[in-house]
Amino acid sequence: MQEDLIPVLLVGTVMMTVLTVFIFLFVIFYQKRTIRYQLELQRLQAEKQREMLQAVLDAQEAERHRLAEDLHDSVGQVLSAMRLNLHRLLTMAERNEVPPPQRDLLCDTRQLADDCINEIRMIVRNILPPLLSDFGLFEAVREFAQKQESLTGMPVRLRLEGSTQRYAAHLEVMVYRITQELFNNALKHAQATELHLTLAAEPTRILLTFEDNGIGFERDKVVAGFGLKNLESRVQLLNGSMHLDSAPQRGTRVEIIIPTPTDSSLNSSK
Repeated sequence: MQEDLIPVLLVGTVMMTVLTVFIFLFVIFYQKRTIRYQLELQRLQAEKQREMLQAVLDAQEAERHRLAEDLHDSVGQVLSAMRLNLHRLLTMAERNEVPPPQRDLLCDTRQLADDCINEIRMIVRNILPPLLSDFGLFEAVREFAQKQESLTGMPVRLRLEGSTQRYAAHLEVMVYRITQELFNNALKHAQATELHLTLAAEPTRILLTFEDNGIGFERDKVVAGFGLKNLESRVQLLNGSMHLDSAPQRGTRVEIIIPTPTDSSLNSSK
């Protein structure tokens, strides 16, 4: 009787082993499939976020263009017409057709109109710098750094390497906006007395290094503000990397690396 049970037990054992192996392999297959699904879902979500971020930044650039054109075409023309009328009134005043007090008031008003026109031109140039489209990223950054030094009185140590290199228009605009954001953050928060900016064109990448001698901060104890998030988003959208080094009373150093297309036709396009 026991001898008759041995084959049954052997068959049962083999079946249990096969079933266990099958269940084990099924679990592994299911886990791998689940992981692949999760990775694909994460990839799609990241791609969707990337597309949304690109759409937001494109909308911002389009709005900047519209604002610059409106300021130049509408407000600028109105102010120019007002300035012309004030000039005519001053001409009348010089012929003693206007009493001296009113003449002085006209002079002051014309000066205010001139200042307003110059301010609008400066705003338009900051929003839509003509050098960026006409002469490229490096010349636009050079002009921007010189203007910041002139406006703030803070020394800006600028170093440009490979300044004749041209890139695709969207890439030049994005790197220019990153440069603006770096300056804005430093001027608002760093309390620095000197700024250093290096922009280098290397064969396969753009290297941007920005340093200040300000108060610095502890990265772990500072919640990322809108400016820092803006920087990270733009760098991420360009498939770049950003390294930030800062400490209290030791200033801040930001190094950004942006990969560039190897196709020369892309690099030279405007």
